[in-house]
Amino acid sequence: MSAELDLSTPEIPEPTLLESILRYGLFLGAIFQLICILAVIFPSSKGHEQEEAEPTDVKAAEQIKKPKGPTPQPRQKPKKESKKKR
Repeated sequence: MSAELDLSTPEIPEPTLLESILRYGLFLGAIFQLICILAVIFPSSKGHEQEEAEPTDVKAAEQIKKPKGPTPQPRQKPKKESKKKR
């Protein structure tokens, strides 16, 4: 029975240039996706530091904001008068 089994290593052809580029491109894409997923799960703490640095005093916050004037109304075209039929 051992004579029937072929235990020699199978002949695997060397990968071509295109296969190598594809393999490394897939690895880089997988790493990029993992980084993006981790960035969503663990956001950077810069946003929290900026929120804490904002003034908490209501009067100080009102002084920083500029008062807004009335919003300009878009010009409307005058309606054409229809001629009366006689």
